[in-house]
Amino acid sequence: MQLMSTVKMFVSMLCLTGLRPTACKTDTVSCRLWADPQSPSLYLNGDFMIGGIFSFHFYTRSEQNTYTRQPLQPQCSGSMDFRELRYARAMEFAIQEINNRTDLLPGITLGYQIHDSCAAVPMAVKVAFQFANGMEPFYNDTDSCSKSAAAAVPAVVGESASTPSISMARILGLFGIPQVSHYATCACLSDKRQYPTFFRTIPSDHHQAAALARMVKHFGWTWIGAVRSDTDYGNYGMASFLKAAQEEGICVEYSESYYRTQPRSKLERVANVIRRSTARVIVAFINSSEMRVLLEELGRQPPPPLQWIGSETWITHPEFRKYNMCAGAIGFGVPRSVIPGLRQFLLDLSPEQALKSPLLTEFWESSFSCSLKGSSGGARECDGSEDIRALQNPYTDTSQLRVTNMVYKATYAIAHAIHGVICNDTQCDKSAKFTPWQILDQLNKVNFTTKNGYQVSFDSNGDPVAVYELINWQIEKDGSVDVVTVGRYDASKPRGQEFSMSRAISWLGGQSEVPRSVCSESCPRGTRKAVQKGKPVCCYDCIPCAEGEISNKTDSLNCVHCPPDFWPNTQQDSCLPKPVEFLSWDETLSVILTVFSIAGAFIAVCVAVVFYKHRTSPIVRANNSELSFLLLFSLTLCFLCSLTFIVQPSEWSCMLRHTAFGITFVLCISCVLGKTMVVLMAFRATLPGSNAMKWFGPPQQRLSVLVFTLIQVLICVLWLTISPPFPFKNLKHYKERIIFECGLGSAIGFWAVLGYIGLLALLCFILAFLARKLPDNFNEAKFITFSMLIFCAVWVTFIPAYVSSPGKFTVAVEIFAILASSFGLIFCIFAPKCFIIMFRPEQNTKKHLMGKVPSKSL
Repeated sequence: MQLMSTVKMFVSMLCLTGLRPTACKTDTVSCRLWADPQSPSLYLNGDFMIGGIFSFHFYTRSEQNTYTRQPLQPQCSGSMDFRELRYARAMEFAIQEINNRTDLLPGITLGYQIHDSCAAVPMAVKVAFQFANGMEPFYNDTDSCSKSAAAAVPAVVGESASTPSISMARILGLFGIPQVSHYATCACLSDKRQYPTFFRTIPSDHHQAAALARMVKHFGWTWIGAVRSDTDYGNYGMASFLKAAQEEGICVEYSESYYRTQPRSKLERVANVIRRSTARVIVAFINSSEMRVLLEELGRQPPPPLQWIGSETWITHPEFRKYNMCAGAIGFGVPRSVIPGLRQFLLDLSPEQALKSPLLTEFWESSFSCSLKGSSGGARECDGSEDIRALQNPYTDTSQLRVTNMVYKATYAIAHAIHGVICNDTQCDKSAKFTPWQILDQLNKVNFTTKNGYQVSFDSNGDPVAVYELINWQIEKDGSVDVVTVGRYDASKPRGQEFSMSRAISWLGGQSEVPRSVCSESCPRGTRKAVQKGKPVCCYDCIPCAEGEISNKTDSLNCVHCPPDFWPNTQQDSCLPKPVEFLSWDETLSVILTVFSIAGAFIAVCVAVVFYKHRTSPIVRANNSELSFLLLFSLTLCFLCSLTFIVQPSEWSCMLRHTAFGITFVLCISCVLGKTMVVLMAFRATLPGSNAMKWFGPPQQRLSVLVFTLIQVLICVLWLTISPPFPFKNLKHYKERIIFECGLGSAIGFWAVLGYIGLLALLCFILAFLARKLPDNFNEAKFITFSMLIFCAVWVTFIPAYVSSPGKFTVAVEIFAILASSFGLIFCIFAPKCFIIMFRPEQNTKKHLMGKVPSKSL
């Protein structure tokens, strides 16, 4: 009862939509169709009928509705597509083969109703309703509802195009009638929520679009054009391709659509866009009917040579081989196959058999340009000399059985599903009653191998495993175009392993070199891509990497910074270790400074030898020989301590160089300060009643030097304890090289050491300046004043030079300051004395040194 109510409700719905009856009553239903049912193009009676629908024609007759009379029913028009006829006859062949088998549906005869959809939605919808309701012109609710409630066919093979298949799938899905398409590839049909009864033996365009995008990327094309059919097939397929292309970094210069019934002005506009484009590669996700019209239009004013990338619909179509502008085209097609016995079946067609079907009659007459007896053709009458085996058209061409094999597999899939419903291990029940839902359930489970060796099964979306052949149109020696398989794509394999090439590709013009199609040439290493304003990302300028950055691959989007210890090479495509710079022994500057340092130490030793040899002479004794020898020792250490700066910095060398320098210089200045104070005290001791020398005798002199030096030692110990100098790589001063130097650790400690030396030097200078005019023929205070003046000048100049000198020159400036001040001391204090000792011995007498001069107070 519930099923009967559903039928009544659906019939009432048809009454409202005007699709089914002319008179309807809700309580007592008695209906007659408005128009005659669509007669099948090919028909065979059987125990169970299978529906079939193919696009034998591509146009329908249209008229202007006046709304004053009933519109005419849709009728197909235009020339016949012989390839679609081959598909339909392959279904006939498969059913004939199944009926002759004893292992599949034994004792059962399958029949078929094959219709023409004209590749139009209205006709496909009408046929879908016929598959659901049958072809009886009357319906009465007093009849047994079992006949009315059952579908006319348990399953349908077809349709070829995606848009009509979508419309049919929506209708057939309401009744649970499974539809197995051989050529509807729209990815949208994989949605089981919208199309729960749809299956197909050809892969979804989702896989084909991804494969096309990866192929385009594989050959280095980043600037392409795109054209599509303005249908569900073209729009969904191109949308999937554009999404995949964007993920692969491919830019599309234009994306145009066209449908064969649109105005010619639209076709001309699309053709002009293709002609004016700069992309040399064009992806055509387009039906064969639109492709035919487009190529004819492009043939009027041929565009520049284009590399065509084709979808499965037209890339394997033999009709397009005549268009030489497509030579070199590549694309994906379902694998070619061989169906044993099919060619003989197709050619086993006589005029008498052709007259049994209007479709076959039209085929015969259009193939041989004659009129069969009993037909209403105006051409010459066929005389029996026509030889179908001599025909060369898509109907007889079985060299590339690709989609034909999909029809073959679809038919067998339905037969296996019926077998699973009505047959057990031993026999089949011819009188069994079943619903389309049971066939639907069995189709989800089928898994078999056809006689020609192909596996048939469906995933949860009703799709098969996506396997394609890579097709290439190659020019033969005679100038003809041949469809050649050059590779294979298997979507079930891991990413990156889907492609396998079997032979070389022939590109446009028969060239062996891959054509280029880019908006901008690749950016070399050492540069980065900068997108041009207002243009796609594939149009860019190549900008050299900024200082300190590299790009080590072509078409880099960004440059990367080198690690801190590295710097780019000249080409800015790799990072090289920065050269480490420090004052080493093998440099000319270091050699010069070393020579002066050793020479200074040698001079100090020589002076000490001279003084020691003449230690009893008045000039040596008069200048405090003990402090003189200690001063010469400290100057020797000052000269030698500069050598600690000419070495690769280490923890010990950094601590040694600063502390040794600070302590030896304090020892040196302390000795000079002691000598200065001795001069002052000696003069005051000559004054009446003075006992100054009592308080600054040799013990006090030694103690003062020791105390002054110990203070510096204490400062250095605190410095080394709290924050000692340490070796570090200075990366900030120079970008392209590393300065390996000694960090000060505590800057306060460093400047305290220098400040203490400066304080002693300043005190010494002041005291020597005050004693410069004391009565004495050889007043040492004059020379000490001059030496301290040089010393202070050197170190005052050293401070800004030290701060501003770069890299290893900082160390050189410090060494220069040490050597200059040391040479100043030794020459100013000891050179005059040595000159007298060596060259003026007559002046080296006590009488001369104590010459009569007017006394002056301090």
